[in-house]
Amino acid sequence: MYMNALPPVIDIRNLTVPLPLGGDRRNAVEDVSFSASQGEIVCVVGESGSGKSVTAQTIMGLMPKTFARPSGAIMFNGEDLLQASPQRMRALRGAEIGMIFQEPMTALNPVHTIGAQIDEVLRTHLSLSPAERFARVVKAMEEVGLPDPHRLYHTYPHQLSGGQRQRVLIAAALILEPRLLIADEPTTALDVTTQAQILKQIRDLQRSRGMGVLFITHDIGVVAEIADRVIVMKSGKVVESGITSSILTAPEADYTRMLIAAVPTLEAARPPEPALGPLALTVKDIAKTYNVRSGIGGTREVVALKPTSLTLRRGETVGVIGESGSGKSTLARCITRLIEPTAGEAQMPDGSGKPLRRRLQIVFQDPYRSLNPRRTVGQSIIEGPMNFGVSKAAAWEKARELMALVGLDPAALNRYPHQFSGGQRQRISIARALAMEPEILVADEAVSALDVSVQAQVLKLIDDVQKRFNLAILFITHDLRVAAQICDRILVMHRGELVEEGSVRAVFASPSHDYTRRLLDSIPGRQAAATA
Repeated sequence: MYMNALPPVIDIRNLTVPLPLGGDRRNAVEDVSFSASQGEIVCVVGESGSGKSVTAQTIMGLMPKTFARPSGAIMFNGEDLLQASPQRMRALRGAEIGMIFQEPMTALNPVHTIGAQIDEVLRTHLSLSPAERFARVVKAMEEVGLPDPHRLYHTYPHQLSGGQRQRVLIAAALILEPRLLIADEPTTALDVTTQAQILKQIRDLQRSRGMGVLFITHDIGVVAEIADRVIVMKSGKVVESGITSSILTAPEADYTRMLIAAVPTLEAARPPEPALGPLALTVKDIAKTYNVRSGIGGTREVVALKPTSLTLRRGETVGVIGESGSGKSTLARCITRLIEPTAGEAQMPDGSGKPLRRRLQIVFQDPYRSLNPRRTVGQSIIEGPMNFGVSKAAAWEKARELMALVGLDPAALNRYPHQFSGGQRQRISIARALAMEPEILVADEAVSALDVSVQAQVLKLIDDVQKRFNLAILFITHDLRVAAQICDRILVMHRGELVEEGSVRAVFASPSHDYTRRLLDSIPGRQAAATA
């Protein structure tokens, strides 16, 4: 049984953060109370809009000035942070309270080297010589598992992988050994093996330094993997809190039960032998090699995708899984001709009479970036059909039908992307793809950035539209649990090569390749569930 008798590092008492006028509710956070002690990891879990990130930003004093002054108290080391001056908060941030943000490419400055950005924390808070600071930065990079820190010190964020960039943020947050670490969705966009490494890194550093950790997430698997205690938030309020084992095995709140139930499992959800239609796509030895500048005037070849072949039939969903850099997105982009393959080809059977761009459509990971913010969603949906000769009146009629099909009010066609939630924007992206009446739909990490309950809704929508239109779907994902819910067959990619393929049941029940087994073992919460 979990016990921690140490005094709290952070003690939040009746915190209320009002929303600006025009918000969807009165308060972003309302009457929230919880604490985290030394040597304890407390997970704050909830969907987008639950108030968990607002709570973290309020602790750090990073809330926008458009928000009214919070009420309540945030006690840190006997001091109420809500009463602290801006100068005092600047002194505490980094030195006493560290924070890891969700998206390292946003948090890191692209024009400064990695070393300079970690060194900035030392320059701000300590009086050390350049040599002393350099030694401290290199040591911090070593402690978070960054390879060759002397070389990486002089590199820029874009030259690192997603997992390496996240380690840089961890190094910067921990270099002054703060008493409290706040991690705001630090593993959401990472593949399972990198996620497992980062979670272990945070847990190991927390134990060795005795920090208190507030870990913000919407992933119940991460909660099972790392948390000592859990705080469940919904619409700005705490709906349940307690020891992790109790929350996960016997939740009291309906909302907590819904979050847990919405987490996909590795149990295959599709029929073992789906009724398949005719051949929709044949990919033969498609490959991609880049020539990358190396040194002064030199180049070197980087093989992003080795020769890969596959087939796809109408009514079938084929999943492509693997880590970042495995070649899965390169494969999708070569097939859709968003990039030109170096070798091989992707062929669709002749006979439909429709151009390739109409027959094959893609849904991207981030719908906010793929939808034009200056156009209404209706204008985005009708653009494709009109480019292929469909009349404006017919295109608008089709757009209204598709909005209803994806579960949105057709009256919202005149609204702009920023006026919708992430899940709603992804539904709009699906409607835009369906407006072209495609035969094949490529979903490239289409649900990886969504909350578990919204993710479940979008997966059901994709399954429904496939059955309605008899689509062939190529589903790119790094989440094996999602693949189990929607895919019939699985292709496993590793370092640009197809290393295993088969039915979902066969691959996940008895994987033949070591890499596939490693992916399965890295799923957060899987080991915890197995030993519970």
